[in-house]
Amino acid sequence: METIPDQADGRVSHSYSGGRPATVTRIDEYDMTLKTTPAAHAVQLIDAVFPGDTNHHGTLFGGVALAHMDKIAFLVAARHARAPFVTARTERIDFENPGRIGDLIEATGLITRVGTRSVDVEVELVAENPLTGERRLCTRGLFVLVAPKGPDTKLPFPPLPEPAPSVETGRLHMVDMVFPAQTNHYGSLFGGDALKMMGRAAFIASSRHMRRPMIMGTSDRIDFKSPIREGEMIELISEVVMAGPDSVLIRVELWAENLMNGERRHSATSTFTMVVVERAA
Repeated sequence: METIPDQADGRVSHSYSGGRPATVTRIDEYDMTLKTTPAAHAVQLIDAVFPGDTNHHGTLFGGVALAHMDKIAFLVAARHARAPFVTARTERIDFENPGRIGDLIEATGLITRVGTRSVDVEVELVAENPLTGERRLCTRGLFVLVAPKGPDTKLPFPPLPEPAPSVETGRLHMVDMVFPAQTNHYGSLFGGDALKMMGRAAFIASSRHMRRPMIMGTSDRIDFKSPIREGEMIELISEVVMAGPDSVLIRVELWAENLMNGERRHSATSTFTMVVVERAA
């Protein structure tokens, strides 16, 4: 392990170099300036396929895939209309390719229709081999979501959004949601679950950058600045700060967003050193 002074305040990060000196190339300056508004990027949920999510064929359960798609459809709809939605209907969904153990699964949603009290969201689910970068369309489907009558449903909904230009910033954005089982007796996200989400974001970003098997080598100090409450959307923003031949430093920002009023709060930022682990032949 080699200690690398890389930050303006004198703190250090650690790089594992497999027994030899690590040559580290700075990708960009370690700028801790945080964005206060969401960037123009697609709303996407990214996860890894673990054995518990698969059937006896070693492929992703169809029900797990549909759950990912339904979750992203809700987040896209609620973020657009700032209303509490429920899923009213899904159109026919045909699976074209499987997601396999170890693949990354990416669900992306796009609003295609805005009605009086309902919206249509088209969701695409893609599997990605983290080592080769091969991407396969698993399925796509249309979800119809309806906002029940109540004080939180404010009509009319905003009109159908114009297609936003793709913005390449080198930062990976991924979202999730806080459910009751993930909260403590105060109704806020468990710290352990927040750490798990940040570690997952670091793993995905490092895997896409290195295209090699990655594990976590070091987690730097993390200070939680704001709680994340039940029902809020989580946005994780990760980017490569430094890269060496056998390790990469990933910065991860954790944000909370109230889906009813759009309020965004910065919860935490930290860096993770992700290390290559070569599989035995």
